[in-house]
Amino acid sequence: MMKLSSRLLRTICLAALLGAAPTIGSFAQEAPAPAAAPAAVAPETVVATVGGEPITEADLSFAAEDLAQDLAQMPAEERRAFLLRVLIDMKVMAGAAKEAGMDQTELFAQRLKYLEERALRRAYFADAIAGQVTEEAIRAEYDAFVAQFQPAEEVHARHILVETKEEADAIKAELDAGGDFAAIAQEKSIDPGSGANGGDLGFFAKGMMVPEFETAAFALANPGDVSAPVQSQFGFHIIKLEEKRQSAPPAFEQVAPQIQQQVLMRVFNEKVEELMSGVTIDVTDPELKAAMDAQDAAAAPAEGEAAQQ
Repeated sequence: MMKLSSRLLRTICLAALLGAAPTIGSFAQEAPAPAAAPAAVAPETVVATVGGEPITEADLSFAAEDLAQDLAQMPAEERRAFLLRVLIDMKVMAGAAKEAGMDQTELFAQRLKYLEERALRRAYFADAIAGQVTEEAIRAEYDAFVAQFQPAEEVHARHILVETKEEADAIKAELDAGGDFAAIAQEKSIDPGSGANGGDLGFFAKGMMVPEFETAAFALANPGDVSAPVQSQFGFHIIKLEEKRQSAPPAFEQVAPQIQQQVLMRVFNEKVEELMSGVTIDVTDPELKAAMDAQDAAAAPAEGEAAQQ
């Protein structure tokens, strides 16, 4: 008996299911909405016939699941027509294959079994796994995150970056004489990211900047304070403190998509672990078994690190 797939490897399986799964709630990843029928239209509604054979809204939805990546590359107003053309081609070619007896071959029987099991897997995922990832579950996860959130000091600062200490000293003297920090930053800072914005770096917490810069920025006590020139690997900085505050947890709407993915991944792993429990799996191909063992071994350290976070 062997472990068929690690949690890390299951992420790939989950991504495949997400790419072809039906809707799993208001925070789910979905196939492009315009490709599917409006909610008020019944799945059995016939949209076309091919040689007397109906094509329904349900068929369009199934095709949208399979072709989600293709649909994402085209304008929304073209998607349903594209799906219908695919289904018409499918009906015509399927009929020709039956006339040629292709549906009677052993290979077709094997393919049919695979497609049946794939469809059942998708259905199980949508009902037993994705169905548990409700807005209530996501909000509960968010509430737990907020309850454990530890505020940290953040500073809002500006800086002027130059190449030499001589330039930095001259700018500091200009600032001490009443020079406008933002205007000087726009004119003289070599930082392409903040210079054009008056040196504004926004809010940042400890650990986000290089150590020399961070130490100087957090050492400033009052809004309006300006540091002496500070050297880092990028050059010489002059830093102005705009504001200090304690960090707050992000709003629910801001992090809901990430939390939804976390909850979905957890439910997916738990359900797969449950289903795998007690199932004997025998990989008879020695090369495949070795390859899978190697994948599990490589994934194990990453899983251990993730569990400690």
